[in-house]
Amino acid sequence: MTSEQTRKDAVRTAAAAGIPRALADLGSLVRIPSVAWPAFDQAQVQRSAEAVAALAASTGVFDRVEIARSAVDDTGELGQPAVLATRAARGSAPTVLLYAHHDVQPAGDDELWESPPFEPTVRDGRLYGRGAADDKAGVVVHIAALRALHDALGDSFDLGVALFVEGEEEYGSRSFARFLQDHRDALRADAIVVADSGNWDARTPALTVSLRGNARFTLTVRTLDHASHSGMFGGAVPDAMMATVRLLATLWDADGSVAVAGLRGRDAQTPGYDEETLRDEAGLPEGVSPIGTGPILGRIWNKPAITVTGLDFTSVEAASNTLSPVVRVVVSARVAPGQSARDAYEAIEAHLRAHAPFGAQLTFSDVDCGDAFLVDTGGWAVDLARDSLAEGYGVPAVDVGVGGSIPFIADLVKTFPGAQILVTGVEDPHTRAHSPDESLHLDTFRRAVAAEALLLEKLDAHRPDTPQDA
Repeated sequence: MTSEQTRKDAVRTAAAAGIPRALADLGSLVRIPSVAWPAFDQAQVQRSAEAVAALAASTGVFDRVEIARSAVDDTGELGQPAVLATRAARGSAPTVLLYAHHDVQPAGDDELWESPPFEPTVRDGRLYGRGAADDKAGVVVHIAALRALHDALGDSFDLGVALFVEGEEEYGSRSFARFLQDHRDALRADAIVVADSGNWDARTPALTVSLRGNARFTLTVRTLDHASHSGMFGGAVPDAMMATVRLLATLWDADGSVAVAGLRGRDAQTPGYDEETLRDEAGLPEGVSPIGTGPILGRIWNKPAITVTGLDFTSVEAASNTLSPVVRVVVSARVAPGQSARDAYEAIEAHLRAHAPFGAQLTFSDVDCGDAFLVDTGGWAVDLARDSLAEGYGVPAVDVGVGGSIPFIADLVKTFPGAQILVTGVEDPHTRAHSPDESLHLDTFRRAVAAEALLLEKLDAHRPDTPQDA
């Protein structure tokens, strides 16, 4: 048995032994309702950051652990608390930056959950709870992998490590770019592991090599100075809801494809994926047809999509015979790799202005754009990641695209252009991230911990051919 094999076996054994502690840590984090949006208790976000900082300190790896905030743009407003932990590399060893986020989406309607959203519950091999997968599982995978490395190798490893656990990813990572600048030296790395994506399925690991961008904004549609009686003026006066419905309908063709001039797709091959699988994974009932054209994964990974995700209008319970003067909607567009999010937003704004019915007055606000991401798969760190995923899961890893967006990756690329970015995760197609009954497949979690611990061991043994970018 070689020394290398001995190290690998020791790390793998330590990773397996640490799973009960890791799951207990994850359960404790899930109990903290760390929603970063201002309408929620912000003390819980601070509490979550403190819990993550304590976990980082418990690994025995880091020279320094701190909770830090950076400003949001030039407003002076501080972003949410992030955890930053660092260990300097020794000799010519590389440095790895491990990223995850400890904030979560709001739970929504508790009645739609089978078990309370902030009470971790195990059913049928899955852990249910808000953040159980997205992304507190990512946080704990980093912690558990670092513990395994330290338990197996003690202080004898040379790898430099920076751990950055953000507190506002679900709220738009508003201070992310500034945080990178404020802590540039501490975060500088040869490889960056972003644990905030998913796998091909619960058994097959994936390395995410493409992500769509996003362009999100609030659209206000006004047709009246004030509300009016629908009986007195209906049929002669356009109400805001009528105008909004007609306007939004112009965004899609009859088959559901995006119908906005200037939004582009990407021509790229995708693996086979049939309609039956789509129905199972997305919860699409029989009789409801998929939308769009072309290969299904091509629609998800490589074409634009537009969704209305929010609406301000009179509730059903409060409905009255009134012509509404104004309606507000949130529009979320996914942008295909290869097109800038800002260009996509401008195309959508131009389209809506050109199609406003009845001269409706349109206002655009709260515009938030994040660019798509394509991985350079030719680097040494990508090869190490694929090997580690295969060893940790027991089956070869696959490269996947993801229809979702991680806009801050563009900031990482801009700030650290020489670093290789590895996007991994613990989600599977049945995770239901952002939805009621979000869950984590426990066997996937175990394999993810083993894979990342093995990756850290490989990184420790590796010596990059070129120095990290300044």
